[in-house]
Amino acid sequence: MRGHTTRTAALLCAALGLTAAVGTASAAPVTSPGQQAERAAPRQTAAAVLVDCLWHPQVRPDEFILACGDGNSRLVSLKWDHWRADSAKAEGVNLVNDCKPYCAAGTFRAYPVVVRLDEPRGWEKDPQVQRYGRISLEYTAERPERFAEVVSYPLWD
Repeated sequence: MRGHTTRTAALLCAALGLTAAVGTASAAPVTSPGQQAERAAPRQTAAAVLVDCLWHPQVRPDEFILACGDGNSRLVSLKWDHWRADSAKAEGVNLVNDCKPYCAAGTFRAYPVVVRLDEPRGWEKDPQVQRYGRISLEYTAERPERFAEVVSYPLWD
């Protein structure tokens, strides 16, 4: 019986991962050829990249998952003011699961934010590429419970 439960859990995880990957790809916004080239070839710019949960370099992404493990916090509708070698700035929305009464039954709430990226450094996967090392969110109106007006997180390598 235990083998059956383990096998079922593994299949469910694989199915969810595939669904997330397909859902993300099929829901991707239409971009201009210039934006596609900019995202596909981050080495052609002196600006740093933003490394996503799957360790892919991103330049000016429209969306970004902050909570890679469970997806309970993500940035959406990102509109970039600038994207330079030392910093980047955007306005967007932070969708945060309130996890009430627990995360699986929680509600995603939208909070407007200003997003700042900084602390560029070499990317371990590809040392010739600079990646941003920190992300800061400034909540411009309401914010999630127990969150400061500005929160900063180290970004993964």
